[in-house]
This record gives sequence, C-alpha cells and structure tokens, in this order.
Amino acid sequence: MAGLELRELECFLVLAEELHFGRAGERLYISQGRVSQLLRSLEERVGARLVERTSRRVRLTPLGEAFQRGLRPAYDGLRQAVDDARLAARGVEGTLRVGFQCTANDQVTEAASRFQERHPACVVELAELPLHDPFGAVRHGDLDAAIVLGPVLEDDLVVGATFSRQPQTVALSVRHPLAARESLSAEELAGCALVQVSGPAPGYWRESFAPSVTPGGRPIGAGPTVGTLQEGLALAAAGRGLMLLCRATAEDHDRGAVTYVPVTGLPDSTLALVWRRDHETARVRAFAAGLADVARRTVRAASGGVPGAQRPGTRRPSGRVKPG
Repeated sequence: MAGLELRELECFLVLAEELHFGRAGERLYISQGRVSQLLRSLEERVGARLVERTSRRVRLTPLGEAFQRGLRPAYDGLRQAVDDARLAARGVEGTLRVGFQCTANDQVTEAASRFQERHPACVVELAELPLHDPFGAVRHGDLDAAIVLGPVLEDDLVVGATFSRQPQTVALSVRHPLAARESLSAEELAGCALVQVSGPAPGYWRESFAPSVTPGGRPIGAGPTVGTLQEGLALAAAGRGLMLLCRATAEDHDRGAVTYVPVTGLPDSTLALVWRRDHETARVRAFAAGLADVARRTVRAASGGVPGAQRPGTRRPSGRVKPG
C-alpha cells in the first residue's frame, strides 16, 4: 500500500471501461501521454502488466481483468465514504429523488414533508414509477430511492422501511357478475383472468401482483398484460380482466366504471423503500429513518393509541370501495 496513488487507480478503471487511451484521457481531462504514464506507474507497483496495447486494440490482461473486478467495488466504496463524509460535514443538502409506485400515500407524503422540515437545504422530488419496472430507475441512477410494492428480493438493493401493510382488493367492471359482492375469497379467483404486468419486473414480483394459482392450487387465468396502472384500470373497466390492488391505491383511483372488492386469503400488500447497495448516501439514510418513524407511529395509532386513527397507509373509505 506504500505510495499508492488514487489517480493511478482511477485512470486504470476508466481505461478498463474505454479500452482506448484517447477516450480515457478525455474522460479524465488529461492527455493520452499522461494516461500511459499513470498506467506504467501502476503496473510497476503491481509488478506485472495489466493492459496489452497494440496498434489495433487495447485489452486487459487476465491479471488486469481480475484486478478490475477486485478494485471496482473497493474504489466505489472509497468514493462513497468521501461523499458521505462531505455530506455529514455540510449537513444533508442537495436533491433527494424518490420514486413511488401506484400512489404516494399519506405516510409517504408525511415522511417527505417532515424530511423537508428537518433538512431545508435538501429538496425532495417525488416521481411516479411505471408499474412494470419497479427497480429500473434506481438501478440506472435516475432516482436515489424508490417506494415499491413488495416483495423485494434483489441482491443489489437495500430494503429499508417496509410499511403500509393492508388487505388486497380486486378492481373489476361494475358489470362483472362479482361486482355486487361485499368480498371475495382468493379461491373464487379461480377461473377469472387477472391483468398481468409486462416488462422487466422480475418473475416473483409479477407472480405476487397477479398469482397464477390460488392458495389452494387452483389455476387463475392470465388476462392481458399492461405496463401502467391506468392501462390496467382501463382494461378492468372494459371487462377484459380483474386487477389486484392494495386498498389505498383503490381508494385513490375511484372511477365510475370500476368497483373494488376486498379479497381474503391472499398475503397483504406492502410497500418498501429500496435503494442501491452501492449508492447509499446520507440523504437516503435520513429519509429512510424518517419514513420508518412515520410508519411506526402510524401502526401505533392504528392499534389504538390515537382515537379515530386510520389504518396504516389508507384514507377514509370512498363510496366505491366495498368495506372489508
């Protein structure tokens, strides 16, 4: 470790991505000759060649490939530590971009409001996520964190607060034979067609959104596929299929051609705050802590601590949601 230069490591990582000395120099704002100099210095420290360079191409040696795999997470972690220390020294400031699926319920908006009050130098931006891609915007760096429907079983994502646990409802046309029911059991979904989610959402997540079998093992039909919540509700209104939703989303999307009937026997719907494991910042941690606090207080209130409190993550029932 003696004499280790971070600039050499940064230069190697950029060159390993570009495989071109000129482009690496452009990204680093240094000359092509300086890239070569930094690489030679690093190879002298290592004691072997990391990059093979010919008149036709640039490629990593086997040792260079192994070095890149080991170096990248360590380098990213070091940069993140520096960024976190800088944020801690200045306080939480900048912009926090948080996505949400389906609806930003009362807990989400309260957490955002409280975060803004505690950290006035940090602006919270909320953006709606497409139903078919719950994790993409976080993975691509477009958002710092996302509030998504559970379950979440992604190795590269951290799952923070899990909240808004509530029964499932099914959206269906007011003309559907089951529309007049006060509630349905999960077994009664057998033979019905559930609206499916297309796109990059993982299979286990799509299965939780639109199960292919009832808890008793009876098959449930696969209806048309959609990419957005509004597409699904439009198909439900047209009688093309039934769509499972959490109660809060149902209450926020009251429309005349659709009714919502509670379903018993299915796992409760939950929301979870997630963020990239390699991109955890002081802003994200502060928001996650605030959301977890709001969720805990909501659960305590709903359990009887506050008279007249609402259920977690729900609003006063609208006229079109059947009582559970």
